[in-house]
Amino acid sequence: MQFQLTYNSGAAFSIGTHASLLFSILSIVAVAGIFIFMKSLTSLSWAASMGLLLGGILGNFSDRLFRAPFFLRGEVVDWIKIPHWPIFNLADTSIVLSAGTIALLTLTNVKPRSFGGR
Repeated sequence: MQFQLTYNSGAAFSIGTHASLLFSILSIVAVAGIFIFMKSLTSLSWAASMGLLLGGILGNFSDRLFRAPFFLRGEVVDWIKIPHWPIFNLADTSIVLSAGTIALLTLTNVKPRSFGGR
């Protein structure tokens, strides 16, 4: 593992490098959706995975919000380099861990909400 500073205006794997504003808007929508979804959660596992997702989205969104070139179009700072993998940051790690956890919860049929005290 090495540290290598790079700036990414796109999403994962530098996809959509000219769509930073779109990713900022999607981040706002995703955060709103997560807050709405989290209000009804009764599963601690689902709450933790949503928290990881929320943290990752907000981490990358804060870069887009406050970094150059300008408001809502900033570049995300990536800095972790491992062999044979694109450079990433801790927010990306949080998003990937959340996605894996959500997939595992879904495959093992863990419900995000319990109805009727079940």
